[in-house]
Amino acid sequence: MATESFIIKTPCSSANIGPGFDVIGLALSMYLELHVTIDRSKTASQHPLNCRITYEGEGEDSGDISLDPEVNLITRVALYVLRCHDQRAFPAETHVHIKNPIPLGRGLGSSGAAVVAGVLLGKECGGLHHLTPERLFDYCLMIERHPDNVGAALFGGFVGTYLKPLTPEDVARKEIPLSEVLPAPAGGIDTGVKPPGPPHGIGHHIKFHWAPEIKAVAIIPEFEVATAKAREVLPSHYPRPDVTFNLQRIALLPVALGQSPPDPELIYLAMQDKLHQPYRQTLIPGLTEIVESMTPATQPGLLGVCLSGAGPTILALATSNFEEIADKIISKFKEQDIACNWKLLQPADGTQVIRA
Repeated sequence: MATESFIIKTPCSSANIGPGFDVIGLALSMYLELHVTIDRSKTASQHPLNCRITYEGEGEDSGDISLDPEVNLITRVALYVLRCHDQRAFPAETHVHIKNPIPLGRGLGSSGAAVVAGVLLGKECGGLHHLTPERLFDYCLMIERHPDNVGAALFGGFVGTYLKPLTPEDVARKEIPLSEVLPAPAGGIDTGVKPPGPPHGIGHHIKFHWAPEIKAVAIIPEFEVATAKAREVLPSHYPRPDVTFNLQRIALLPVALGQSPPDPELIYLAMQDKLHQPYRQTLIPGLTEIVESMTPATQPGLLGVCLSGAGPTILALATSNFEEIADKIISKFKEQDIACNWKLLQPADGTQVIRA
């Protein structure tokens, strides 16, 4: 067929889940979608790099979403994958329509989803069917250095991840796009030289079981926290007791969240953290009070509360009384004059490519 169409569907994600800083991620049921059409009968295009981008969703009217394929993160990532395989542009003529309900800069993995979707876009546009999910993970991790978010978005479910250190030479080349450097474009520059492909096996993941009774209540404040800014407030060194505190809980958390029926007291204790949440309260008014304001003993249905990724979204895990839990957390934000909305989400499958 001269005209080819497909949809790439990538879930949002929540990282850390309390003590699992930069380790644990959870794919959730809110999806970035790329609706892609390629007219392979054409040999030339009037659009830059043969690609036309359209967009709807979060940030649509902000002026922050570029429709230039050399600037937009999704297409820059796809171009990196294509250029690693000696394809310098998209097929003529490619139309990528982006549908994005994932709030930007709120700790729900919007950049991780964009990177994963972009890598899949490069694979599908380039006909690179030899790229396995594990190899796609390598490409993701050359761009987005948080394996917890991209691991969850790519593979789905509740995942633990780790990342091998890369040498400065591996990441210094300006042909490699970067997901968190502003102003864009940051990397992904076409120098005419074939970009360095990622080393094999730079990241790995394992899926944990998730008890089917557990849902995620996401309370989303109406302000952004840039990941880079949220990392700046973290210390370069930690007290040994705080590290031990988190290690004890991270050893329990995957087992606790996989048990059915869930044990509320065990999960509540296992979701506590001393490595990132206490330091980020300066960026998120009322964070400590919110996290500590409810327990399973005082709120039926609640299992635990944590910051989602770098925030400001709060994630409450629960088995019932979802709206009541959301309303109580929203009321705490209202005391700080911060408006919020909330969504009830559940664990999601990983990225899918859907063809008619």
